[in-house]
Amino acid sequence: MTEQSTIDYERVANAIQFIKENFKSQPSLDEIAQAVNLSPYHFQKLFTSWAGVSPKQFLQFLNLEYAKGILKNRRSTLNDVAFQAGLSGSSRLHDLFIKIEGMTPGEFKNGAKNLSINYSFAESPFGKVLIASTPKGICYMAFVEESEKAYADLRNHFPNANFQQIVDVNQQNALFIFTKDWTKIDQIKLHLKGSEFQLKVWKALLEIPKGDLSTYGTIAKKIDKPKASRAVGTAIGRNPIAYLIPCHRVIRSTGEFGNYMWGATRKSAILGWEASGK
Repeated sequence: MTEQSTIDYERVANAIQFIKENFKSQPSLDEIAQAVNLSPYHFQKLFTSWAGVSPKQFLQFLNLEYAKGILKNRRSTLNDVAFQAGLSGSSRLHDLFIKIEGMTPGEFKNGAKNLSINYSFAESPFGKVLIASTPKGICYMAFVEESEKAYADLRNHFPNANFQQIVDVNQQNALFIFTKDWTKIDQIKLHLKGSEFQLKVWKALLEIPKGDLSTYGTIAKKIDKPKASRAVGTAIGRNPIAYLIPCHRVIRSTGEFGNYMWGATRKSAILGWEASGK
């Protein structure tokens, strides 16, 4: 990934935001292109290169009825769908997460005291990310608007850890997920800081296949807490690892995408990008 990827994403995100704000008037290709200061030709070329489909096709993936259809046509339980997806090869994110480990009670309680954390900034199809890892695996990833603030947020998450800015193998393996170079992915390990309930919710998120969607209620049933939809929503909102733990695949039961810690427009972009088969 290069810095150009972030520039391209920002233009695409601005286009998606413009479309969402002017959806009722059904803006033309010319109007959308003008809104992002590109000619229709260059906008169409940029968008298709980024999304793999035309702007019109991409919008179909963001349509409310499309989301409702996925939820309505779910053929089996979330667990069964995940199992079926596991037979389809490595095109499913959750197949790659071989090991998930929670921090020890001591590490959790003392804010990761004496824990060594490497971190780095990288480009993704959805903008710059900050990714951090311990010797056991990825412990944090967030989409970044301001680097200094992002680093401060990381330190607040692990207030007593020791940090060094360095790229390691765990980070490299995780970032290959965006390029789909599966041959370079050994395995993605996660080292998570969270309560037992949060860990259960995050593990359930990993079982949502790429291109599929789930709801808060479905996740609650999956972890045997059918009445805990609100608590599930809170746990999802505290997901410390963007994209790799796919909280973006959880939507409202109405089919509406809802909010996202790293921005509603980014969530729409990710879901459309995944639905397009990128």
